[in-house]
Amino acid sequence: MSNEAFDEMSVLSAIYCEQGEFELLEESPERGIVCRIHTLIERKIEKTPLGLVFHISPDYPHTPPDISITSSHLSRKQCHDLRQQLLDTARSLPPEPMIHGLMLWLQENFSDLIKTSSCHSAEVRAGTTEETRTALLHLDHMRSKAKYIKLIEKWASELCLTGRLFTGKPILILLQGAKENVKEYIHLQKTVKVDVDSSGKRCKEKMMSVLCEIPQPEKRIWLFHFFRMSSFEVKDILSLDDLKREFDLVGLTELYDQFVPSLI
Repeated sequence: MSNEAFDEMSVLSAIYCEQGEFELLEESPERGIVCRIHTLIERKIEKTPLGLVFHISPDYPHTPPDISITSSHLSRKQCHDLRQQLLDTARSLPPEPMIHGLMLWLQENFSDLIKTSSCHSAEVRAGTTEETRTALLHLDHMRSKAKYIKLIEKWASELCLTGRLFTGKPILILLQGAKENVKEYIHLQKTVKVDVDSSGKRCKEKMMSVLCEIPQPEKRIWLFHFFRMSSFEVKDILSLDDLKREFDLVGLTELYDQFVPSLI
């Protein structure tokens, strides 16, 4: 990692110095730095909490950071749109430390970005009338891994579900979305031929277990207690520390602590 990256972490920790505002989540010569910033965007009389995770590669700032955005006050699509705008802005900047500049740009342009979000009206209205659920599923194995993953991604997309598929050991599916859509996914997972058996014939998933299915809390005191994930991503997890870190990144540490250790 460059000295510029380490110096920038020191500057950010000084700027975002209140409790819980800045977290250095990972620091590795091979994989770079992962940090998270919690902030409140103020517009008129509203305050919108945001959680931004910056994945900084070893050749930063020559390569812009990858960015994830979560918020308990915004829809999945709004978080996705904000992330895309922020990534585009990062790519347009010269190769120099940029995270604080990106945070200032987001503060200044937030209202306009939200207004232009394609789902600002329809999805927010839907979200206020339909309960959001988070579910954690456990799969025993994947024999036809590539096809199985493709099918899971297809169902998540069609049902407008966000979350994570962790393909290490244990194999876990973390889902978030409308209550009925989560239930429909679980139904599909149990009834459709999703994998192959030891003889290579297509078979249903007989060893999937639903570890939990819980409603999203209506209110939290501070945003990092609960996040709405903005996309569905496949993560090939190599260690339990990596798996726990992924749960930490989406504010679901308690879910990990309650259900995952018993699977190991």
